[in-house]
Formats: sequence, C-alpha cells, structure tokens
Amino acid sequence: MGVHAFDAWAATPANRERVEKSMPIAALSNSVIGVDAAYYLEGAAREPLVSALGGFPLALESTIVRELKDWQAVGIRPHFVFNGLDDGINDDPFGPSLASARANATAFETYDRDEASQAIELFRNSGTPTSAALSPFLKRLLHKQGIPFTVAPYSALAQLAYFEKHSSQFIDAIYGPSELFLYGVDKLITRFKLAYQPYVDPKLGNTRKASHFTPEQSEYQWIDRRSCLEELGRIPSDLFADSLLLAGSKALGPFPAFKEKSYTIRDVVNLLASYGRSVVNLCNQYPEDKQIPRAAYLDYLDQFKRALTGIRHHIVITVEGDIEALDKEKAPSDLHYCVGQRLPEELNHYLSRGLIQPRVVNWLASGTILMLAPYEGGDSHIYQNLVRVQLEPLRKQALSLLADSIHRYYQQKEITTQYWFDLSYEAKFNIKDLLPSEKDNLSAWNVKEGALLSRRQNLGESSDLPLGSLSFAVRSLQDSGFAQATITPRSKDGQQVLKSREEICANAVWRFLQLRAYVDRQHQLTVWGKILDGMLSRMGYSLEGERSALLAVELLRLDLLKADTMFSSYSGAPFRGDDIDRRNCMLVSRVACLGRLVHQPRGYSGPLSRHLLAYHAIIAAVQAALRDLVEMSVVTMFLEGHAERERNDWMDIALMLPLFDEDSCALGVATLTYLDELSTRPEPTSEATRGEMKGRAQSWIEHCNFKLSQQHAWQLWDAVYGAVKQAKASGEEVWEPQMWDEVDQWLSQRR
Repeated sequence: MGVHAFDAWAATPANRERVEKSMPIAALSNSVIGVDAAYYLEGAAREPLVSALGGFPLALESTIVRELKDWQAVGIRPHFVFNGLDDGINDDPFGPSLASARANATAFETYDRDEASQAIELFRNSGTPTSAALSPFLKRLLHKQGIPFTVAPYSALAQLAYFEKHSSQFIDAIYGPSELFLYGVDKLITRFKLAYQPYVDPKLGNTRKASHFTPEQSEYQWIDRRSCLEELGRIPSDLFADSLLLAGSKALGPFPAFKEKSYTIRDVVNLLASYGRSVVNLCNQYPEDKQIPRAAYLDYLDQFKRALTGIRHHIVITVEGDIEALDKEKAPSDLHYCVGQRLPEELNHYLSRGLIQPRVVNWLASGTILMLAPYEGGDSHIYQNLVRVQLEPLRKQALSLLADSIHRYYQQKEITTQYWFDLSYEAKFNIKDLLPSEKDNLSAWNVKEGALLSRRQNLGESSDLPLGSLSFAVRSLQDSGFAQATITPRSKDGQQVLKSREEICANAVWRFLQLRAYVDRQHQLTVWGKILDGMLSRMGYSLEGERSALLAVELLRLDLLKADTMFSSYSGAPFRGDDIDRRNCMLVSRVACLGRLVHQPRGYSGPLSRHLLAYHAIIAAVQAALRDLVEMSVVTMFLEGHAERERNDWMDIALMLPLFDEDSCALGVATLTYLDELSTRPEPTSEATRGEMKGRAQSWIEHCNFKLSQQHAWQLWDAVYGAVKQAKASGEEVWEPQMWDEVDQWLSQRR
C-alpha cells in the first residue's frame, strides 16, 4: 500500500523529524475518522503462520476489537472504507501471488530444515494473506462491533477523499496510505501509537500479566502536503502529485527507468524537474536503451494519462447514495477506459453494503477472470485441473445469473480467463452463449415466513433450526408434500415480495441447492440432496457443521476426497508406519481439514504441512466457487424484485448465508501429527499408547484444546464415512468405497 518511494524517503530519521508530526490521541476526541480498510489490515498485527495454514487468522479478531474499543474510549468514531472493483493499471496481475507462493515455498524449505524461527519470519513476510483476502473477515468483525463501513465502487482512497471534502464533513480525517495525496488529500494519519500499562490480573493468576489502555500516553502520527513540499525543495503541488504517480503505486506502476532500481521520491522529483516538470517531455525525451525502447516510454505515457484521468474523475458513491464521477462536468466520455465499466446503481448499492463480495461483479465488469496462485503455489495437476476444468461451470453459472438480471450490454460480454500456471493461455467465452440462465427456473422459490414457521414446528428435535440456515433448507424438504408446496412462482399481476431476513435467506439457499442439483425442479431432494441431508444429520444439524458437511459432499462429487498422492513434491505428508498406515493417515487428515481446530484467540504455534496446505487450497477454491453461487442466488432476488429492497440488514443476510467464513488446515495437521506419531510405537492401537499420545498432543499445538478438537475430527470422519456408504447404497460413484471401510476399521483402533 502507498507510494513506497515516498514512504522510504519519509521514514528516514532526518525526514521523519521534519515531515511526520505527533499529537495526543485525545485531539481526535469526537472525530469521525475515515479508515482505509486495506491499509489498516496491512498494519495490523500479523499472525506469521496464516500463510502456512490458510483460512482466517486465529488471534487478529481479539487484537482488532481491543484497538477499536480503545479508539472509541477516547471518542474516535471510525468509518471503514473497503476497495470495491479492481481499478488502476496493473501490467503484472499475477506477480504478487507468484512471489508470495515462492516466498512460502522457501519458508517451508526452511521449516523442513528445522530452522523454525527463520521460517516464521519468512512466512510473516510472504505477502499473504492479502488485505483483499481478509476483507470478509474484517467486515464481519466490524458488523459485530456495530462499526459502520462502506465498500467503494472502485478505490477506497477516492471514496475517502470524497468523504473528507464533502461539505457535510462526513469524516474529519483519514487514516490511510501516502497514495491519498494523489487524490487531493492534504493531511493524513499514518499511525496510531496506543500505550498500555501492564498489571497483574488476578483472574489470570499471579504469574500472568495483562495491560490496560492509557490514553494520556497514546498518540497518533500524521503528515501533511505542505511539509512534504517544503522538505522536497519548496516544489509546487502539481510536481509533487505527478512525481508520486511516476514513483509507482496501486494506481500505476513506476516509470520504466526506475524498475528494478532503488530510488526515493526525491529522485523522481529531481528527474521530472529536469525535464521541465513535464511528464510528456520526460517520456518523449528520456534516453532509450536496449532494455527499454522508446515504445515502452510512450506506452507508459498513455498509461499515465489514463491513471491521472481515473484519479481526477474517479467513481464514488455519494452521501445521497448515487454513483457519480468526481468533477463529473469535466469527465471525459470515455471515462470507463480509465476507471472501469459503469454498473447499475442498484448492484453497486448491494456491493457497498456488503451483501456480496466484488469477485463475480469484477469478472463481469472487467471481462477478465484472473485465477491467482494459492499460498502453496498450486503446482499440482489436481489443483490446476480443478480451477481450470471442474470449477469453470460454476463460474459460468454465477456470471450468467448476474448478467441475466442486469443491462443487456453485459449479456453480450466476452470473458477471458487467465491462469497463473500458464500465462500464455487464455480461455474465452461469451455470456450470450450461457443464456438463458437458470434464473427463470429458480424464480419458483418464493416461500413466505408463515410456511417456514409451520414447517419448522413439525421438525421435532430440529425445530430450533434457524429458518435461513442450510440445515433447515435441506431438512425441511424431507417432506415431499412440503417440497411440492414450495413451488410458488410469482404471479403476473404481482405478488407480495419476500420481506424478512429469514424468508430471503431460506429461498436463496433453496435456489442455490437447485443450482447444485441437490434439489430438482419439482423441489424434491435428489440423491445427492439426500446424501447431504444425511451428512448434516450426522453433524447434528449444527450451524458449525454446515460448512464441513457441504464441502465434504462437494469434494466427494468432484472425486477429490481420497487418499491418492496429489502433491508428491510437497513435504508434510504422513511418513511413519507402513504404506497402509500412511495412506490411511492421509485420508483421515484430509477429512479433518474440513473442520476447525478449537483454539484460543492467539496465534498458532505448532507443526505445519505444505501437503495439507495444498489440500486446503482445493477446499478453499471449491468453497469460493460455491459462495459465488450463493451470493448470486440472493442478489438476483433483489435485482429481479423478488425481495424487499428498503432495508438495513444487508450484512446480516450475508452472514446468515452459508460459506462466509474460511477455516484453516490446522485440524488436519493436528490429526496427521497424532496418527503419524502413533505409528512410531510398537503397539499403536493399545489404550496405553493412545492415552500417552493424547496426553503429549496438547503440547504439540499451544493454546488449542486438543481433546475437543479431536472429538470434532472423529465426528467429521464418521459423518463423511456415512456419506460415502450412503452414496454407494444409492448407486452413486465415489472413490474406492471399500478402502473407506478399511480406513474406518484402522481408525477405530486408534481413536
């Protein structure tokens, strides 16, 4: 984030004293602070091993909640702003993910050499997870804490600049990166330095110290444009702005001559000043060489003009809720070439409130699907085939649903898919070839709350299931009569729309289940729908088990839940015992990757497995594709007028729908470690050996409840094994069902 050449210059001790200023945090009392969410996440205390495990961080929530409460204690009222659709000019979209994958690979190699401390630092600095990957996590946390946020149409920085300059003083100051200077912001907060006083908390015991916030010793740091201009030689503001853009940022890469070189903002200012402060002169006259021909500078000049136009006339959401370009009277007619395609304001509204994530909308607006490298690199054929072949129908289905509900322009859009593992390959398709979508078939789901409540009362011990949950949606359709009654197409003369959150979520989930063929067009459970119902039943119809249950069944359908050697070049596979032990351990551990480790809100400290991280990448890819379908199922209900639009519970709806949270592979690693260690003992199945190993296991992973975690892993195994048997009995093909019997027998002696 930010303009790195400027940040490096401002961070030097001499410049910091003259450019950066400090103030007591009390000076911000009763102020609304606009916070760039991406910048905030970049600066938040990072858990180093998240990139080695996947999923959301374990301790970050408690850290952020504490900081937010401390802000509020001194009267700071934060308003977070998230990036929306992709903007800026990115000539290397795959570069960051590939660099992070290489860094992670180096970290795992270091870990395998038992150089733990060095490996931890490498994982910490690998660049993953990105702020974009953590945005859903932060949105959920902010909503839970009652802190407002907005998702910008495109750049959060442009949105924050608009908020600050608005006559209503929507916000009083901005906490964000130096790139904000490009958007005309004159002052910005760069850091909060919160002070804490340690003390002994009797609740934690005399040996453990806690700390409490001391606002009188806390401060914030800020920089302003005027000081920067003065320190850079009293330069004019336009030279400063052009130099920032030339120096390289998210909006535009650096001037070609600066690539692969070390430089600061002063170097850029001096260079531009030497060419008469004209970027046109610089690009036309700068000496060319064999590495950088004149054409590269001329191309860069075109990119510079586009980026500058995009900044001056960026798309924002106004305080009245309209989508407009900044200084719209002077905006060029081809602004979409500089920023992006204009979307329906209604769709932008749902994006701004967090109902949906930007992913599918971004594909449609940009016409490009970029499949980036996962944390572990995605080197296996299994993973590459999954994202290129097996999940492509889901992506097309999500896109067709969305396009079929908005302007016809998007129904003629050509979409190009690119993959990190084959940069020369481009797959193209046209949305029109995917139409008509399933929209009309799904529109027969308009079940009202009265029918939902009546059906839930008849579910016996499951009568407390939330109406909008996956468990209720599946369980309720066990009754074929009720299933038939759910065929409720909207009448031509109008019909009362769905209003309550529960109505909307229930019908959205049913539509999703029909898209995935768990339910047929007569609203009856299919064979796989009954298998999913059995899986949910064995998981106790619990909300906590829904994600695991759905993903397990999907992986069975994709023939990806098996013990085959998928990642032969990766470390961290079972290596003790004989071939049968290793095979069985692998299958059980992969199943456990679908669950959640019971862990305190503290950073993970324990064993790692690149092998299971690679399997987690498969789970995460499937989950993301399914969540896309869930979100398109619900957003098309609003776009088509099937649901009440005047409401404020958008984020509640998003969180009620399945597959919002992403878990790590930590439970799989814990399970693998336990079973692998058992194989080192002469009598691995004896009660004494198992008891000893369970006692030792608590020390392998600090801050986790190993006993409860293991119970979850075994319950998950039983549920998946039951689904395999049910699928076999129903005539569905699953991977080597007799092997599942062998593994279950093997595991029963080691639990």
